[in-house]
Amino acid sequence: MVFRDVELAFRVRDFEGPRLVFLHGFCEDGSMWEEFVRPFEEYALLLPDLPGFGDSGVWSSLSIEDMAAAVEAMLEALGWERCVLIGHSMGGYVALAFAERLGNRLDGLCLFHSHPYADTEEKKANRLKSIAFLEQYGSGRYVARLIPALFHRKLPEVEARMIERAKRYLPEGIQAALRAMAARPDRSKVLEACPVPVAFIVGGKDLAVPTDYSMKQCLLPAVAYVEYLREVGHMGMFEASRRCSTFLRSYLADLDA
Repeated sequence: MVFRDVELAFRVRDFEGPRLVFLHGFCEDGSMWEEFVRPFEEYALLLPDLPGFGDSGVWSSLSIEDMAAAVEAMLEALGWERCVLIGHSMGGYVALAFAERLGNRLDGLCLFHSHPYADTEEKKANRLKSIAFLEQYGSGRYVARLIPALFHRKLPEVEARMIERAKRYLPEGIQAALRAMAARPDRSKVLEACPVPVAFIVGGKDLAVPTDYSMKQCLLPAVAYVEYLREVGHMGMFEASRRCSTFLRSYLADLDA
């Protein structure tokens, strides 16, 4: 589909029933979820490629709010009025931006190795360094350094597959996402006001999400479900796939009840 003059790609399994939207993280795309979602056979599924990643086009100027608007456009195209949003890392930022404006359309919300807080000045500076690195060396060298650092439990075949796919992303798309993440506001108030129970998947060895962020966010919603994975990094859907899917299925069953 085309949205704001850019082609947006997504994978969908559509039928009447509960609807789940899985939002990938930075330098990932919707294909990362294909194995993980197999146990969710009774659910309709939407796996977007967010702008700049996968087979979706690039916006030169991009915000987290723009990404949320792209997800909304996909839902409109499918005629999905409501859904459960499950966002990994940057996908969690997008899910929160969606919830801020369209929380009444959510049946559930899961932050999967993500958090609601704005970047620190140090983090913003590191993103600027990454933008400069991409300008000089391109996507291949950048993702080859980035992706292995996301795993605590090393899975060479998975890492290699993700790197090979991410090498295809245009540097401009990755740079736009870096700028969008650096500019995003604090959305902790969105969690405080969230009208649905919120699920959190937390990695005890996650180097991308500070432990204090992971812990304090769980106290914000009125109702929270928390899965703490002590020996897992930033990629629980691969490092602890069964535990994560079992937790999510339990959370979804409670929502349905």
